Amino acid sequence: MKKSIFIVAGIFLSLLGLKCQNATDGYKIVQRIHLEGDGGWDYLNADDATGMLYVSHGKIVNVVDMSTGKNVATITDVNGVHGIAIAPEFNKGFITNGPDSNVTVFNTKDFSIIEKVKITGKNPDAIIFEPFSKTIITWNGRTSNATVIDAKTDKVIQTIVLAGKPEAAVSDGMGKVFVNIEDKSEVCMINVKTWKVEQTWSISPGEEPSGLALDNENHRLFSVTSKLMVVLDSETGKVITTLPTGDRVDGGGFDPGLKRAYSACGEGLLTVVQEDNKNSFKVLANIPTQAGARTISVSSKTHRIYLPTAEFGPTPEKTADNPRPRPTLKPGTFTVLVVEPIK
Repeated sequence: MKKSIFIVAGIFLSLLGLKCQNATDGYKIVQRIHLEGDGGWDYLNADDATGMLYVSHGKIVNVVDMSTGKNVATITDVNGVHGIAIAPEFNKGFITNGPDSNVTVFNTKDFSIIEKVKITGKNPDAIIFEPFSKTIITWNGRTSNATVIDAKTDKVIQTIVLAGKPEAAVSDGMGKVFVNIEDKSEVCMINVKTWKVEQTWSISPGEEPSGLALDNENHRLFSVTSKLMVVLDSETGKVITTLPTGDRVDGGGFDPGLKRAYSACGEGLLTVVQEDNKNSFKVLANIPTQAGARTISVSSKTHRIYLPTAEFGPTPEKTADNPRPRPTLKPGTFTVLVVEPIK
């Protein structure tokens, strides 16, 4: 995503996990899934169709059974993985490998590798399955474009030129795809029948959007930025309202059953926004999580929220070769937090 997951708050919020058990917050951490390995992370995908949680983790993807919290498979030979998309009707998954500018295709039944597909851009980051066209779309950060892959044949069929650096994207399942353009502070709407950008909307006063979610029923987009969630009409692009969030935001999500939007904040907070109706929104809670927990996936089936993070050591001194050093990871601390609403 737009910044390395290693960039975290300077002061750890280690005590905040205790506050998550406070019933007045409305949510609690019910599980911490420990996964072996010390690589970084980016997107994850709680796939209700397969019951699996797919977690990007350095040069592997962990496959976790959401019902048990157990790691049931590890997909290897994925270099610098960013995102994972699932095409359920084809029993396939697709993984973006940023440094290699390709996509790994795997079988969701046995997690074996099917093939690798070279994309038409550099540094593929976010990735989605678009059900209307039955395609996979990779959003290529370094070349400001998107690659469209036929999910059945694994063949590249289109390249979409974008006005700037794409971040997260969502589909309405009816022929429209929406994507954040980070460096322009915009959201673009793409018609999948033509594979053209048909609308471009400012998210002002929001800046540099990263995560994006959609309430398809009420046609509301939730574009998340650091310290601000911007709610837009997905039909007109009009900004409906903005709501305050925590800092160092990267991921956003939406639970259609609860009508709640989420913003994952790297400072160690999960901002929960309640949609009372299509024009009325309020911050329901800011749930303490853990520093670094800034990407998110939401299960519509269980209403559980998944947030990966780890513990961090000191930041090395600046050098000429490394002018912006990142905090070191503490070995063996990579964890997926599982948060759920208190019933």
